[in-house]
Amino acid sequence: MGDFKHLVIVKFKEGVVIEEILKGLEKLALEIEAVKSFEWGKDMEGQEMLRQGFTHAFMMSFHKKEDFSAFLSHSNHIEFSSTFSSAIEKVVVLDFPAVLVKMPA
Repeated sequence: MGDFKHLVIVKFKEGVVIEEILKGLEKLALEIEAVKSFEWGKDMEGQEMLRQGFTHAFMMSFHKKEDFSAFLSHSNHIEFSSTFSSAIEKVVVLDFPAVLVKMPA
């Protein structure tokens, strides 16, 4: 079994300064020790019909589910969640234990 993953896919509201949200997410990941890694990306190739307006994906990795639980209850996460939630129009969230099929090179 691999790490525990927290995947968030969003469509931001019109007028949101996305760079400020990205800085906030990066700061959050760096401040909370339970976060093993954080990565994000903006869709560049998806067809509109398939991506349904979603533009950005964010993924945090944790060594184990308990670390994810600690992240959720961390005061910095709770505080930033309201800022993040007010900036998004649509969201999909998946939290799952990853199944590692091939090791990174």
